Amino acid sequence: MLELKPDCERCGKALPPDSTQALICSYECTFCLDCAKTPLQHRCPNCGGELVRRPARHKKEA
Repeated sequence: MLELKPDCERCGKALPPDSTQALICSYECTFCLDCAKTPLQHRCPNCGGELVRRPARHKKEA
């Protein structure tokens, strides 16, 4: 199962499971949209991989 890290690894911005502002690489490094755009230019600084939108995990309604 995909690990949804709770915050941006660069700036610490909160990225809850339902966030549409989270991006990840293939190693699940997690960054917010602002950091991914500039200065990272959609490249992971850890592995060099592409940063893509992380799927949102919405709460189940009872």
